Amino acid sequence: MKKNVDLSTRCVHAGEMRDAEGSPHTPIYNTTTFGFRSTADLLDVVEGRRPGNLYTRYGLNPTMEIFDIGEIRRLSHSYGALVAVDNTFASPINQQVLALGADIAVHSATKYLGGHSDLTGGALMGPKDLIDPVAPWRKNLGQMMAPEVAGLLSRSLRTLPIRVERQNKTAQSVAEAMRAHPKIARVLYPGLPDFHQHALAKSQMSGFGGMLTLEIKGSGEDATKVIDSLELIIIAPSLGGPESLATQPMTTTHHGLTPEERLKRGITDSMIRFSIGMEAAEDLIEDLNNALENV
Repeated sequence: MKKNVDLSTRCVHAGEMRDAEGSPHTPIYNTTTFGFRSTADLLDVVEGRRPGNLYTRYGLNPTMEIFDIGEIRRLSHSYGALVAVDNTFASPINQQVLALGADIAVHSATKYLGGHSDLTGGALMGPKDLIDPVAPWRKNLGQMMAPEVAGLLSRSLRTLPIRVERQNKTAQSVAEAMRAHPKIARVLYPGLPDFHQHALAKSQMSGFGGMLTLEIKGSGEDATKVIDSLELIIIAPSLGGPESLATQPMTTTHHGLTPEERLKRGITDSMIRFSIGMEAAEDLIEDLNNALENV
């Protein structure tokens, strides 16, 4: 298989590393195999191995962990590996990963690009010499967008800057209000000065996005009480739409992991992840305050 189509399908050859994967489930990528190693130290991941490509997500779910794209490019390119960054959480309005050093940008168009929770799609962006070889595989694998969906996406892109800027502002307000709440242990949001990677976020992002995580003071059951008490915010695992959504990783996205495995990834049972929508910040804060009265 040609190296320049490795972003479409992957084969493992003798001497190549197994992919370091930190997601809750092993992805199914044709014949690729995955080794579950910590990706916190990239040098540890690649040392003594021969990486093919590095695919990473900006804004880990639900910890909101981010990374230095320029440094990852430097290290990856020193091994001859390309860097593909899933920029869905940030959106191209808040961060341009190609300008920061990524070779390929990946977006779930279902989320912020579509922005109305009414379409499914994806986008792969990069230089012509990397994107052109992918086109035949899109056709061969049947990943062609229907005309109606393309029309909806074209409509949505016209309002993308306005929507994302509103969600940035609202998420910042919600994060600041919750940081002061006595029943909140931690607020994970890159826009807060006390977020451990705030300086890195400021250096790479023009806005901090609409995704944030609250860690409730108490148990996983307490967090479940809070999320079940929400009235305006909807319980659902998606993101990027006009409606604010909440999900408890312990019972949904990371349910398949043991408590020990979740803690290893920095995920506690009392965490709730939010996608902030287009509602008024004061209404969302009131909904959260009311829900927190139940613990």
